[in-house]
Amino acid sequence: MIRPGWKVYASDGTDVGQVDEVAGDDTNDIFNGLAVATSALGRPKYVPAERVTTITEGRVELSLTPDQVEAAEEFLEPATTAEIEPESRGGLGEELGADVRELEGKAVAPIERQEHRMNIWRRTAFFFRRLFR
Repeated sequence: MIRPGWKVYASDGTDVGQVDEVAGDDTNDIFNGLAVATSALGRPKYVPAERVTTITEGRVELSLTPDQVEAAEEFLEPATTAEIEPESRGGLGEELGADVRELEGKAVAPIERQEHRMNIWRRTAFFFRRLFR
């Protein structure tokens, strides 16, 4: 329901930033929290779902003060997950195809074992995404 670029307001009505990313699992309808951009290219802050009080079109209100938002922990991108497929029982062509898919997966979408910080390029992409919404 919440979209990147929506305005985020503290408990006193102060504009504290914009939604950079929604943390959770869309497929299972789970909302864990928000990555809030408090400055153009600064590292986004993590706001847990329990601190979100009101959601209206284009606006998210928090139960935090502006100082608490500023002091919040940095948002860490979740670790990458992998979709595990069953082993193939096909012939040589099947095995070769599986090897190619495995190599492609490691090159294109490597699995990360832990949460990590957003790099400057990803923050820049989010900035422009927010700017043109």
